[in-house]
Amino acid sequence: MKAAGIIVALAAALAFQQTILARYVRGTLYLDLVLVAVIYVALTSGPLTGLWTGTFAGLLQDAMTTGVIGIGGLAKTLVGFLTGIVGTQFIVAQPLPRFCVFFGATVLHQLVFIGLNTLLDLRHFGSPYAAVAGLAAGNAVVGVVAFQLVELLPGAVQRRRAAKGRIRR
Repeated sequence: MKAAGIIVALAAALAFQQTILARYVRGTLYLDLVLVAVIYVALTSGPLTGLWTGTFAGLLQDAMTTGVIGIGGLAKTLVGFLTGIVGTQFIVAQPLPRFCVFFGATVLHQLVFIGLNTLLDLRHFGSPYAAVAGLAAGNAVVGVVAFQLVELLPGAVQRRRAAKGRIRR
């Protein structure tokens, strides 16, 4: 059941990013929802699940783009594994530490992705500091909001059921 939920979350993030965001948001897009999903899974499930989720998501995303298959997969695999280690070794239960983890993981992803592309002489990025910072900040905000929503949603459903029970009596 857990694996099915991860696959559905990755598919939804990929579909939303590739269709709706790409179509309706013009200019530079400062979100990588697939990476946000990988980081979220790694923080909640640990390094091994983060590793496999990053591998699957990265290869799937690579297959849907025109770049070399495997570069994004390797970057997301490293991020998933290392983020899972951070999630098990440190207390990442408040919004500020989560923001820092999402921000740092996105910067690591971009370092690996840009570094491999430059090393293999596939693409040159110039000075991508502002773009990397914008992507990291965007992913961090979306990741923290996603965590808050997922944590608040079950409690809201239970409170609503309890309220309905009190009204009927």
